[in-house]
Amino acid sequence: MTSDASPPPARPFPALDDLNGFYWTAGRDGVLRIQRCQDCASLVHPPQPVCCYCHSERLGAAEVSGLGTVVGVTVNHQPWEPAFPPPFVVGSVALDDDPRARLVTNLVDVPPGGAAVGQRVRVRFEPAEDVWLPVFAPVRPGDGDGEAFGDLPDDPIAPGEHARYVRPMARADKFEDRVAITGIGMSPVGRRLMLPPLTLAVAAAKAAVADAGLELSDIDGLSTYPGGELIGGFTEGGVMVVADALGIRPTWYNGGSETFGPGGAVVAAMLAVASGLARHVLCFRTVWQATYAAQQRAANPGGGSPYGIGRTGRVAGPQGYVAPYGVGSVALNLAMIASNYFHRYGATREALGWIAINQRANAALNPDAVYREPMTMDDYLSARMITTPFGLYDCDVPMDASLAVIVSAVETAQDRPKPPVLVEAVGTQITERFLWHQSTTSHEPQTLGPSAHLWSRTSLRPADVQVAELYDGFTFNCLSWLEALGFCGIGEAADFVAGGHNIALKDGVVALNTHGGQLSAGRTHGMGMIHEAVVQLRGEGGARQVDGCSVAAVSTGGLAPAGAILLRRS
Repeated sequence: MTSDASPPPARPFPALDDLNGFYWTAGRDGVLRIQRCQDCASLVHPPQPVCCYCHSERLGAAEVSGLGTVVGVTVNHQPWEPAFPPPFVVGSVALDDDPRARLVTNLVDVPPGGAAVGQRVRVRFEPAEDVWLPVFAPVRPGDGDGEAFGDLPDDPIAPGEHARYVRPMARADKFEDRVAITGIGMSPVGRRLMLPPLTLAVAAAKAAVADAGLELSDIDGLSTYPGGELIGGFTEGGVMVVADALGIRPTWYNGGSETFGPGGAVVAAMLAVASGLARHVLCFRTVWQATYAAQQRAANPGGGSPYGIGRTGRVAGPQGYVAPYGVGSVALNLAMIASNYFHRYGATREALGWIAINQRANAALNPDAVYREPMTMDDYLSARMITTPFGLYDCDVPMDASLAVIVSAVETAQDRPKPPVLVEAVGTQITERFLWHQSTTSHEPQTLGPSAHLWSRTSLRPADVQVAELYDGFTFNCLSWLEALGFCGIGEAADFVAGGHNIALKDGVVALNTHGGQLSAGRTHGMGMIHEAVVQLRGEGGARQVDGCSVAAVSTGGLAPAGAILLRRS
């Protein structure tokens, strides 16, 4: 008798090489091995050719205890990867031997509702093909491994100490003083517009050029994030296709994903203009994931993720350390960090809910927003879960849009038809490890360093800011940025946002995401934050305008290297 049942899809596996082979095969004898520096004794994970702490090249595989503490955990309910039907548990485990070394892993022998931050765990191995995947099971009292729960290890840098690591300015004059934002533009926006992404990019670019009172022939620079395609629906194709469509022959151009979040393209344009390499740089960002997903579903009914996330086969590089455990979205990475924050500071999902409710209230006043219907806390809490603690309304809304910004030499700004928006300061310094799963555990990585750097470049302070347009791919992004930028103290954001009063458009401490943010207005992937800040500083916000707005803080990134910008009215 034969069965018609299809075999389960294969999970993704790490690509083995000379650096990591020992790690993925250590489980054959049941012993966890981590790379150790022979000079400073630090554990270095993932394996690499040089110690990131003392820079020694004398490294080798070392046996470790296999005991650790769960420093982040999420129960995933979303089918990202075909090989991982939900629900399943992903955790981040800090090793006892050196808590700076953390393994993203699956937690086993524990029901989804029983997995918790602070849980003590011991390694075991799941053999598959030519690898032994380290997974972790709870320590049971009385089995000789100690208590079932323990204290959390501290972050390598305490959240309030990042300013100590900021490098001072090399010169007294700032490049920010030599540039201005003179134009902004937006394409048609909405869900599933079914328009080619280049059509959107051209519309936004032409609108921004016209808004600045320029001609396309005046544009001598182009800058975009992330450049060519990364995953489906994520860009119009980069500088080359836009330059060709518009007939622009730039003096300078830039495009790439390894920068300070989506706003990195704008910071790069500022540097080019401040150095005299260009006079007017067109910065643009296009997303069309909603249309792309619809096209993929139509072409492949019943297939995997419509965004092209599902992976099979071998995965190289940093993703090879997380993909084998079902981490098919950044949502899981950030959710684990949120769980640490909740445990450490006593926050609950209601704190995230107040952010989502605030965004929806602001979006109701924005005619371009995707979702404008009122939202209550009951609506928020009853929505389906994505990956704990994130529910549906904690996640940004895929849409189709292109936005553009013109960065000009300040000498030309007074000749423009609208008042220029000046750049007070940027914050770009990285103070943590780049890899998400090896970086800060208590806050979104790459928020504390850029924020400290920003305030080192200005005499203004958080109390001088009326509007904060803070990246909100997820609600927790906002919670971290509010603390990092100093609008409230470390660990105080839950109290700060409670009731929504402090972040409201009217009479709040600082108006948060005045257009509805990416949670309700729609995912414009950071550039929408800069666009809205300019709208507010010009006084063009209409029903959502914040009275007396003269200074706006903007953050344009989440998890990946991110940056912050402080803008002011001229």
